[in-house]
Amino acid sequence: MPIPATPFIWFNGKLVPWEKAQVHVLSHALHYGSSVFEGLRAYETPSGVAIFRLKDHTRRLFDSAKIYRMQIPFTPEEINEACRQTVAANELAHGAYVRPVAFRGYGEIGVTPRNEPPIDVAIAAWEWGKYLGHESEEQGVDACISSWQRVAPNTLPALAKAGGNYLSSQLIGAEARRLGFDEGIGLSPDGTLSEGSGENIFVVRDGVLLTPALAHSVLGGLTRDTVIRLARERGLEVRESAIPRELLYIAEEAFFTGTAVEITPIRSVDRLPVGSGKPGPITQALQAAFFGLFSGKTRDQWGWLDYVNMSPRPRAAAAG
Repeated sequence: MPIPATPFIWFNGKLVPWEKAQVHVLSHALHYGSSVFEGLRAYETPSGVAIFRLKDHTRRLFDSAKIYRMQIPFTPEEINEACRQTVAANELAHGAYVRPVAFRGYGEIGVTPRNEPPIDVAIAAWEWGKYLGHESEEQGVDACISSWQRVAPNTLPALAKAGGNYLSSQLIGAEARRLGFDEGIGLSPDGTLSEGSGENIFVVRDGVLLTPALAHSVLGGLTRDTVIRLARERGLEVRESAIPRELLYIAEEAFFTGTAVEITPIRSVDRLPVGSGKPGPITQALQAAFFGLFSGKTRDQWGWLDYVNMSPRPRAAAAG
């Protein structure tokens, strides 16, 4: 489904019309994958539209850039404000998906050019529904173990949310859909669980919540961190550890987490039902706690909601 166009994209410091946010075909990132990005959601709450964990996402954007020796030409607070401005400018009062991206732009061609290409930064926002389908949140999804493994440590840094890393994700996700599944699950190089093509994964066994540790080629997901905190606050035991593949087949529950998928139950793996084949009580409780952050039923004691001033809309001259 194509991304629905919104009036403005923030590009290198100013709002420009959606169709004017363009880059050169010889941009370094297009040829060599040298981009870092984030995905955020803004939610409609009783107190107005709020971006979830905005400052944490921006911190990770700058962390990813640091790993790849990219100097973002804006401060974190300027990026935070640009995200708010982009949501407001596009009048996304019912919530949005927000995509900041920083990338090596047009300059000298070559993998490691002597003269560093400029770093361009763009932020887009649009309305976006459920990543794995409208009914995935309630009914769960069917997943498979992919034949493609996640990248090994000391090859590509998994903690960086970099564009090039997602070539691995594309192989995992495309294989799953080609075989009739909703999503694929990649194993780490040692054969234990890693993550989905774009999601972290949790497994429930004997009432204990298990998730692969960061050393197992996983991105340090902010929804993953949110779930861990919400679970521990509710008295659930959470372990970050190596998880054998076969534990998925005998788990009581399993679910994906991520900004796009939020908390999505996994109802089967490799055609075997997970537990009863329906979302389990722990998954449902964590879903309720998570979405309660936006309805007001869960107290935001961590200051995760960053509210957006939705008025006034910028004048046309601001588009440049």
